[in-house]
Amino acid sequence: MQKLKYLDYWLVVPYLILSVLGIVMVYSASADIGSQNGGSPGSYLVKQAIYVIMGLIIVSFMIMLNINKLRDKNILRYAGYVALASLLLLLVMGQTINGAAGWFHLGPISIQPAEFVKFYVIIWLANVIAQRQDDIELYGWWVTMRWPLAICAGIVGLILVQPDLGGATINATIIFVMVLASGISTKKSVSIFGAALLGVVLVLFPLLTKISEMGFAKNVYQLQRIVAFVHPFAHSQGVGQQLVNSYYALSNGGIFGVGWGNSIQKTGYLPEPNTDFIMAILTEELGLITALAVVTLLFILILRTLLVGIRSNSTYQSLICYGVATYLTIQSIFNLGGVLGMLPITGVTFPFISYGGSSTWTLALVMGTVMNISARQKRFRATH
Repeated sequence: MQKLKYLDYWLVVPYLILSVLGIVMVYSASADIGSQNGGSPGSYLVKQAIYVIMGLIIVSFMIMLNINKLRDKNILRYAGYVALASLLLLLVMGQTINGAAGWFHLGPISIQPAEFVKFYVIIWLANVIAQRQDDIELYGWWVTMRWPLAICAGIVGLILVQPDLGGATINATIIFVMVLASGISTKKSVSIFGAALLGVVLVLFPLLTKISEMGFAKNVYQLQRIVAFVHPFAHSQGVGQQLVNSYYALSNGGIFGVGWGNSIQKTGYLPEPNTDFIMAILTEELGLITALAVVTLLFILILRTLLVGIRSNSTYQSLICYGVATYLTIQSIFNLGGVLGMLPITGVTFPFISYGGSSTWTLALVMGTVMNISARQKRFRATH
């Protein structure tokens, strides 16, 4: 119980505000969907409220947990087996939603293993790197880390073939940033980053444009998203409908919004209003000011997480914080980029605001872990 008095309110308060706002916005964005599906307007509200309450229990558990338990080799091994088995099972019995077979249906809820894999990758890779610091200095970075990286590549590959490009890219980015923080030389890290960026600029964007021009993406869901990104208004009655209606929602909202519950686009015009495009609905109803406030709160969480990592004298704890900050950052960028038409739509939810149990619980796991690390730091400073 002593850890509770050392809670970091720069982490706790934004987390609570965003989670409560998420419940409110899920209700507003999903009321029409619930009615159209034959249920009650509050069906998604009840589920999201339960997810958040369970998330708070998870956060509390992670704060009270001895963080070294996460380094237990048996726990990591069996968690790895579960993660691998789940990703493999998805290939044969996964439920397809939005073109990706990435979900298991368990009664009234759907579980998305790729979400929980983000947490596993963070704690596992942080432990591997921390344990091998001496070997990295003695034998070199590549010799020491090639097999862990091969495992990471396998995990990302299994997510990619679902196909879940968003989930695969987020996990790959988490791995990339943690690797850069592992002791690899500045010269090598700059070279890797530069090569990756150059590849995106010289290969990916021209390829996306060519795919759109060739017009062979009619029956492939992932390629349809690329077409929608490149030429949304040319396909406004088809694959570009989501992005075009997202623009309409943002335009309708203006600075102050049309009022909570008064969105037009959520009434059947904008698909996925309670998940992928909830920020478009939030901006339409509550305005640009509220959207900026949400982004600011998320920025505070990310900045504070980075600060906790920088202050830590433990390589393991620092790497966890860097991984969590990367997770929050890249997922937010992907979601907002899709809503604003700056990136292809990847089906990535917005942290804390979008509907979903797997996302809510994974966020609870990572934020509870960071709060644990921060509380340990504050207690150490208070007692020394």
